[in-house]
Amino acid sequence: MRILVTGGAGFIGSEYVRMLLGAPGGSAEGVPPIQPSRVTVLDALTYSGNRANLAPVADDPRLEFVHGDIRHAEVVDEVVAGQDVIVHFAAESHVDRSISGAGPFVCTNVLGTQTLLDAALRHGVRRFVHVSTDEVYGSIAEGSWTEDWPLAPNSPYSASKAGSDLLALAYHRTHGMDVVVTRCSNNYGPYQYPEKVIPLFVTNLLDGRTVPLYGDGGNVRDWLHVHDHCRGVAMVQQGGRAGEVYHIGGGTELTNKELTGRLLQACGADWDRVTLVADRKGHDRRYSLDISKINKELGYAPTVGLDDGLASTVDWYRDNRSWWEPLRKAAAA
Repeated sequence: MRILVTGGAGFIGSEYVRMLLGAPGGSAEGVPPIQPSRVTVLDALTYSGNRANLAPVADDPRLEFVHGDIRHAEVVDEVVAGQDVIVHFAAESHVDRSISGAGPFVCTNVLGTQTLLDAALRHGVRRFVHVSTDEVYGSIAEGSWTEDWPLAPNSPYSASKAGSDLLALAYHRTHGMDVVVTRCSNNYGPYQYPEKVIPLFVTNLLDGRTVPLYGDGGNVRDWLHVHDHCRGVAMVQQGGRAGEVYHIGGGTELTNKELTGRLLQACGADWDRVTLVADRKGHDRRYSLDISKINKELGYAPTVGLDDGLASTVDWYRDNRSWWEPLRKAAAA
């Protein structure tokens, strides 16, 4: 089986590649035995893409890396030819950046996805897995979203992802393409670019800096370890029904204030290191995914508890300064 992983040098995509290729030290618990003959990574290596994320599998002869952009039709057409499966992680994903400028999000997340879908249709790709987010639903005060919940995105980022979801599902309905969509809750774990909340807080605390807490800290998120997310994606790749949406969640909801407290404790810091800042525009109050569908159909359940996951994540950033310090210096330059 030949698998194309878009965005495979990013945080989540690289975890998927490392998992597919059985990276040394990685966990195989609950991972479907996909056994690819070749894994091709297509990545534009923007600020959050990093070849170092693939270092554990860099010498695997099954790995092929292509430096290219999903918005470029000629590049995409050449890479998609001969692939059996596409797992599409590539996206602009930082909400704050989308508020500052929505253009790159629309171009990459919507037009880039359309370019991939066209190439997949043209070359007869057997399965197209489109990886999305719970943010497409907006905010929910109580209860949890099911997969048939109406989309109501509130940020330019989430709106662009909702658009790409609808495009992917439309290619199934219009052309009969074997498309499946996954929507996940907030990911965390190793190799996450340090602009996102957990690596930002951890790296700042490890360096003796303060951390910013939006508004009253009452925004609620469900936290999902990246390994569990990729396990869920692999299950959907193997056994998901064409044209369906599957939720992948972590099962642990925390307010941002509760999360901050756990990170302070894990890093040996106190609340005097927290600075309250004005809330983000359009900040969704609460996300919550119902994961009963993927559990009943494919047997998915999260395996990494939040306490263990946060502890191992903090340890990883503590032990891998050589990975994140250059990224932070480059961002500040």
